[in-house]
Amino acid sequence: MPESHPACIEQAAFLLRHGQLVCYPTDTVYGIGAVSSNDDAIRRLYAVKGRSPDKPLPLLIAEAAQASFYAQVTPLAKQLMSRFWPGPLTIVMHKADGLRSRALAVQNTVALRVPDNDVPREIVRMLGEPLTGTSANRSGARPPLSAAEVAFSLGDMISLVIDGGRSPGGVESTVVDVTGPAPVVVREGAVSQEELASVLGREVG
Repeated sequence: MPESHPACIEQAAFLLRHGQLVCYPTDTVYGIGAVSSNDDAIRRLYAVKGRSPDKPLPLLIAEAAQASFYAQVTPLAKQLMSRFWPGPLTIVMHKADGLRSRALAVQNTVALRVPDNDVPREIVRMLGEPLTGTSANRSGARPPLSAAEVAFSLGDMISLVIDGGRSPGGVESTVVDVTGPAPVVVREGAVSQEELASVLGREVG
């Protein structure tokens, strides 16, 4: 379904609420979404991706102000959010006490991102809760940059693919962990270590 379709967001939210999987465009690569509170849907997502269920999944939110509902936001995290959100930076923080989701894989941390794309953000707003933000491919395969690549890779294992054209970023988000005494890059991506260091005024490991 093209993202310009008037019922696109509503249809995606309806399917997600009913435990289905939906693929959507972002500013980096195409993602595969399940509602964060639906354990069965998240189990299916792990199976579709062929991903080990002990590896946590990142969550997408609609705006930085929502982060404190799901994570313990430190001043360091706030600095990064104010510079890179919306955008291609995923921030790993200690989870908020009330957050329960199979996507966390029994960790006490959560990886959050606000993508610079209206489609997933509008879906999150309509759902009223986060959406999983992992790439829409089998684990180990190249992340898809178009709806056609998603359909070829995952086919009828998903209920809806939203076509937002070719992803402009082409590279997955950078993942930075700010739970320790110093920030650590967990995955190199669209934001460089130098950019992070420049914003924070300190070395980033």
